[in-house]
Amino acid sequence: MGRDLGPDCRLCRREGEKLFLKGARCYTHKCAVSRREYAPGQHGVKKGKLSNFGVQMREKQKIKRIYGVLETQFRNYFLKATAIKGVTGHTLLQFLERRLDSVLFNAGFAKSRTDGRQIVSHNHVSVNGRRVNIASYLVKPNDTVEIKTDAKSLNTLKANVEVTKERKVPAWMQADGANLSIKILRMPTREDVTFGVNEQLVVELYSR
Repeated sequence: MGRDLGPDCRLCRREGEKLFLKGARCYTHKCAVSRREYAPGQHGVKKGKLSNFGVQMREKQKIKRIYGVLETQFRNYFLKATAIKGVTGHTLLQFLERRLDSVLFNAGFAKSRTDGRQIVSHNHVSVNGRRVNIASYLVKPNDTVEIKTDAKSLNTLKANVEVTKERKVPAWMQADGANLSIKILRMPTREDVTFGVNEQLVVELYSR
């Protein structure tokens, strides 16, 4: 299972905006983007005008980092999206939103998608009564996602729910914080993706 093991705050600084990769830290004065509003590295302070290709590449990198996927997996999602009737960019985001780690994050059961990935990989999650430990598992309408774990981990998850209770749960799912369960009501749509990304730039990049 490939993943980026580098410092998360460095990724946010590289994109020049908060990607909310560190959970609660991103909302405090400790956020690296708030403290150092320039790219990391020796030449991070310098800014130059990006070419069209550069703009497209930066947008692709931003979406990959938000969802915590590497290049091969991201490209596979894109290829699947092109094979499905509809707007390719919207379908791509739909695949990413349906990932199990992203579902836990959107429901408020994880402080970040990385945290959601860890919960899944530690075998704490079941879908329709069956244990699933693959973070990239794609949920579908009428699925029921439940977190079943020991008392120690349960307290941590309850604390996550308390920390994230101000976060708005997307309309395509229904979250039950008391029982740590999620009901998938429908497929996510483009309107359910609230952070600022331009998926059309990714489509243009891969269509070169």
